[in-house]
Amino acid sequence: MEANMALLIPLFPFIAFLLLLSGRGFIQRKFAAATGVTATFLSLLLSVYVWLSGETVTWNIPWLNLGDVAVSFSIHLGSLQILMLLIISIVSFLVHLYSYGYMERDDRIRVFYAYLALFTFSMFGLVMSANLLWIYIFWELVGVCSFLLIGFWYFKPEAREAARKAFVVTRIGDVGFFIAIVLMFWHVGSFEVSDLKTAVVSGQMSPGLITLLAVLIFIGAVGKSGQFPLHTWLPDAMEGPTPVSALIHAATMVAAGVYLVANLFFLFQSSPSAMDVVAYIGGFTAIFAATIGLMQHDIKRVLAYSTVSQLGFMMLALGSAGYVAGVFHLFTHAFFKALLFLGAGAVIVLLAHEQDLRKMGGLWKTHRQLGVWFLAGCLSIAGIPPFSGFFSKDEILFSVYQDGRTGLFVTGLIASFFTALYMFRLFFLVFAGEPRGPKADRPVPAVMMIPVAVLGIFSIGSGWVGLLSGGGFEHWLAAGNGSVPDAASAPVWLAVVTVAVSLAGIGLAWLFYGKGKFSARQAAQTVPWLHRLVLNKYYVDELYQYLFVWTTKGIGWFLSGWDRFVIGGIVRFVGWVVQLTGRLGSRIQNGQAQTYVLVSVIGFVLLMVGMTAGRLFK
Repeated sequence: MEANMALLIPLFPFIAFLLLLSGRGFIQRKFAAATGVTATFLSLLLSVYVWLSGETVTWNIPWLNLGDVAVSFSIHLGSLQILMLLIISIVSFLVHLYSYGYMERDDRIRVFYAYLALFTFSMFGLVMSANLLWIYIFWELVGVCSFLLIGFWYFKPEAREAARKAFVVTRIGDVGFFIAIVLMFWHVGSFEVSDLKTAVVSGQMSPGLITLLAVLIFIGAVGKSGQFPLHTWLPDAMEGPTPVSALIHAATMVAAGVYLVANLFFLFQSSPSAMDVVAYIGGFTAIFAATIGLMQHDIKRVLAYSTVSQLGFMMLALGSAGYVAGVFHLFTHAFFKALLFLGAGAVIVLLAHEQDLRKMGGLWKTHRQLGVWFLAGCLSIAGIPPFSGFFSKDEILFSVYQDGRTGLFVTGLIASFFTALYMFRLFFLVFAGEPRGPKADRPVPAVMMIPVAVLGIFSIGSGWVGLLSGGGFEHWLAAGNGSVPDAASAPVWLAVVTVAVSLAGIGLAWLFYGKGKFSARQAAQTVPWLHRLVLNKYYVDELYQYLFVWTTKGIGWFLSGWDRFVIGGIVRFVGWVVQLTGRLGSRIQNGQAQTYVLVSVIGFVLLMVGMTAGRLFK
């Protein structure tokens, strides 16, 4: 029964997509919004039902045969998959509801809701699939949906470029994932995740092959989850509508990479080298993106780099054997990041679509309710108790410390400091002081404030799930994929230091941007080269432009020239020779007898001269 009910979860958004796409020319805007909201709400109800049933759901149906191997379309809903279904359905439902207020005046709102529904369907299919081939199919469909939504305002050159960049950069990682799937089928003879786990646990695969597969799969996760060095697409994705940013950054596309590593954690855990790769890439990404976020002036780009940083924290946890901590942070992050993006969208709407932090301010006085919920999101991401981010981030740092990775533990603390600093820099610039730009003289529509408030409640309460369940949530989440962290063995000083570091970041942000006792501009001028370096995002985009874009274009120009002038020149020369021979032949074969006699005489003379010369020199 649960299997049949579970199959309906992705079906509702897919039906909504078909209805909205086929009727985009005549259905009303309210009906389009109602269709999307209803579909995701029904998926949410079914996800809750599957979760409450407490049973692992498996389902399998034959699909095709590759030689002697039967490939099936199969689903498996364990604790990780059910948790992901809850995250996706809750955030997607709230984003669909919020989008009506944000996109109400857009002429293409019907198409927008169709794309959102397809995006939700694709993510549902990805997390439900128990077959790596089907995971890859939905993985690519998620990429297509992100391309369509990021470039939704295609009339803007920046949106077109951002969509293309996202599509190309994520494809780089997808190549690694695809190679891993091919190698798995070659060595295991199956695409099923369960068969791969059996092969790994039983020792049928060599350590080198396990490491290779894990690293290739992680390359795919790096592309989707915006880890260094394939992170550059994610901040540019802010060119899409803000509800899209919330959905991509909170519960769908970027979460797919973390989910993939968590779903195949047994593979990574069998390779210490692969775990090191995941941990060090995650730790570096966390602090790298956090420093960049400190210098951004676009409100959505600050949140984008915070997403990259938080995803780095999740990878750091998974690479440090903190499976529960990483997935738990994925759970809490979905809510407070969706809250922050939707809150930012409300700010943008209030300020006539102004996104520059330097032109904001004073909203705490005029829009206190929005400020309170936004503050809840900032406190959560900064890791301040009792907000949800504190519990999950504390577990991550404990997992890193327990794994003996002292350097990465310190890196995580520094990244936490920068997180609190740049998030409260954003908060004070938007809500404190006096307005520095357009004035917000109207309230936020209720259809936008309700999702913000609901996500605010989740941002406060979702971290308490573990404590209120007496550890049952962690044990349910582990379910054979990792050990449950022993909270009792965690040193008291760790939580104290974590909170102190975050409070230090908040205090510094208050001094610079809240109270205004120090000038950020003067502080930047003390080390101008460092300020320029971070402001320009460490010139990673420029480096890629020189190393890859221009190099590729140069090779293309060279090959084009070679084809046009060398190969084409040879072809044209051969054609010219044939044409010249033909013209000479046509002149000789003109039907005049005297010409034929002259040619015969010349030929006879040449023949005699040749024979005579041959005898003379013999």
